[in-house]
Amino acid sequence: MRDPLLLPAVAFITGILVSRITHFDRCELPLEMGLFVILALAAHRRSRILTYASALLAVLLGGAYIDVLHRPTPAPVIEASSRETVILAGCVVEPSILFEGRDQFTVELAPGARARVSLTVRDGETPPEFHYGQRIELEGKVRPIRNFHNPGSFDFVTYSARRHVYWTVATRGTDAIRAPGGSCGTPLFRAIFALRTAAIARLDSLYRNDAYATGMLEAILLGESGKLEKVWTDHFRRTGTFHAIVISGLHVTVLAATFLFLIRLCFVGELPALIITALATWTYALVTGFNAPAVRAAGGLTLFFIGRYFYRERRVMNLLAAIAILYLAYDPGQLFEASFQLSFLSVAVLAAFAIPFMARTCEPYRRGLRDLDDAQRDLRLPPATAQFRVELRLLVETVSYFIRLPARWMLGCLAWCLRLVFYAWEMAIISTVIQIGVALPMAIYFHRISFSGFSANLFIVPLLTLAVPVGFVAVFTGLALPAQVAGWLLVTSERVATWHARWEPDWRTPDPPVWLCLAFAAAIIVLAFAMRARRAWGLIVFSIVLGLFALIVVYPFAPAVTHGALELAAIDVGQGDSLLLAFPQGKLMLVDAGGVPSFGSVRKPKLDIGEDVVSPYLWSRSIRKLEVVVATHGHADHIGGLGAIIDNFHPAELWTGATPQDPVWNEVLEHARKKHVRILAMHSGERREFGGATIEVISPPPDYIPDAKPRNNDSLGLRILYGEHAFLLTGDMESPMEGRVLADQLAIGADVLKVCHHGSKTSSTEPFLDAVRPAFAVISAGFENSFHHPHAEVLRRLADRHIETLRTDRAGLITIRTDGSRLQVSTNSTP
Repeated sequence: MRDPLLLPAVAFITGILVSRITHFDRCELPLEMGLFVILALAAHRRSRILTYASALLAVLLGGAYIDVLHRPTPAPVIEASSRETVILAGCVVEPSILFEGRDQFTVELAPGARARVSLTVRDGETPPEFHYGQRIELEGKVRPIRNFHNPGSFDFVTYSARRHVYWTVATRGTDAIRAPGGSCGTPLFRAIFALRTAAIARLDSLYRNDAYATGMLEAILLGESGKLEKVWTDHFRRTGTFHAIVISGLHVTVLAATFLFLIRLCFVGELPALIITALATWTYALVTGFNAPAVRAAGGLTLFFIGRYFYRERRVMNLLAAIAILYLAYDPGQLFEASFQLSFLSVAVLAAFAIPFMARTCEPYRRGLRDLDDAQRDLRLPPATAQFRVELRLLVETVSYFIRLPARWMLGCLAWCLRLVFYAWEMAIISTVIQIGVALPMAIYFHRISFSGFSANLFIVPLLTLAVPVGFVAVFTGLALPAQVAGWLLVTSERVATWHARWEPDWRTPDPPVWLCLAFAAAIIVLAFAMRARRAWGLIVFSIVLGLFALIVVYPFAPAVTHGALELAAIDVGQGDSLLLAFPQGKLMLVDAGGVPSFGSVRKPKLDIGEDVVSPYLWSRSIRKLEVVVATHGHADHIGGLGAIIDNFHPAELWTGATPQDPVWNEVLEHARKKHVRILAMHSGERREFGGATIEVISPPPDYIPDAKPRNNDSLGLRILYGEHAFLLTGDMESPMEGRVLADQLAIGADVLKVCHHGSKTSSTEPFLDAVRPAFAVISAGFENSFHHPHAEVLRRLADRHIETLRTDRAGLITIRTDGSRLQVSTNSTP
């Protein structure tokens, strides 16, 4: 009973999980809860075990009931297709100043129904600034938010719906948006966004020519990550210190402590100081956009201040359990978000492991450094601590005798140095415990487990933590000196991260097996109980935890492929191509990796298809390495994601078609050269045995001369044969190259055809289809894409030849597998 809220919190969380597995009606749960409450009251004086069990079951059912009450309602619908231009009217709820380039903002069309607007600015136009609470009307094309339908894909639809965002709106030109006047929203949020806007404007003026400092400080101080570039944060991610950039409970705690210290310096009483600090903490949470970690930290600090005022014992696990119950009762869906899990798990492992371990090792001695020259204090301390103080004084007296320095001065210097040593030791313990404790969610959500983070956190966390109060001083005062200090702290932390990243093992972690997740979680829980009970067998459990941690990191599990079969998986990457080929002997090849092309003045999207879409699918199949990656041609919708694939899966070879110089292709080349990947340019007529199958190249011809810029006909075409069946992969070949293939009388017959150029009308000519004679046609295209792919004429040609057509925009992931004699077809919608 040292932490009486811990078991109820576990029961409440279990109830939420149970409600996601089992269907409950709203009416039955209150009745069952009431029955268990009555049973607990009836057994109060007769059986303590029955009382506790009944009460916990009532709490469990309460968690299930809360989750049932919060079940999502059907998403709102706009009666318009993505190709129609519609007129929308609404209220700006996320102003354009929060977004890079200020060409994006969020509009609330109706209560709880929001759309993210992207404005394409014409040459010579300046993006307008929209403020919170401003009414606008705009013309644009509306699309519902849609997931990539592959195993392992992030559920962006649910993530957005929890923030009441259901559509994206594309509009072109500033004349498509009008501000008829009038205000909307609430006065509270209008004031909050005014503070945010003023803070961002102040940072922009302080760091006018320093985009790095502006973007980083906006993220650290205000939780606004729209201006963060991936290259700035990559080293922080690799070293496991990215948590120091995003707003977390640590930021809120540091600000609260600083604020409380300043108030107490003004001779304010303890109770008023605690109340003012709590209010300031909640104000900061609101200014950060009601950032979930900041809100949770504000709630935790408020409970802590209440307990401190009433002289309650500071039990971290009890406080954590109370916060969990309160916030999950308000929104049980938080339980399934990575930020919630990481926040609570980090604090839980600190309370369960780091704090008890430090209390038994360094904490008594660190406290013993206070008033080291006061021998009378020794009498009030534990024997080991008192002996430590006596030995330090004897050591100083002995050294002082020989070097003739004042003993009191030397004692102060020694105490200061030892405090640094103990601080480093404590930070090392904290870093180690957190790295191991959050290894499972880090592997599942981010596929990263950092080793350099054990030491990188010792330097980066203090630097960026100090940057928080210094940065706010710069924002509130507008002075250059604190701004320069904050900038120096940012640069120094980035250099530390860069140095550590050089020693970080260059690997990513696939999804751990379910049994390993359960075993690791169970071992962590058993170890926590063993440490609390101080059992001798705790060392055995700790060894088991380290062994399971090593399994997560090393990942000695084979990829999920069928040996003795040739498999083609068309990955849903939107408007682009990415094909995984698993060969009979287990070798793996990826043909293209999708991408998001940018045109003209449209800024480069932050979504990396290779990192965010293709890699998670490969990791979901336990794939850590690819033997070959193929770049069919230089268009961004095919090779835009290849850089991330090369970094994550370390292929030995990169096969290419015709590749004229282009920024997208040059970026892929840079990744390949850094990873020492062998680059092979291939031409029609080549044939090689690979992985138990035969690969024939059908394009481009040896005499083909590409243009100055990448073209569709540059595509590398491959025919793959295994047993009685063949797959034909054509990239974006168009009718001229199809005619050349036919003229060269190359063998192109296949059972499965990856349709050229996403099914455009410039490809898949009738003579070409008649020569291939496929049974299945696979089309990779984006849902309701602006190119109108696949074209109706191409679909008619395929239907006239009785070819079964499979489309990623409708079916999601498409998998076709053959053992050499039979074909097996499945899709994400029809396993």
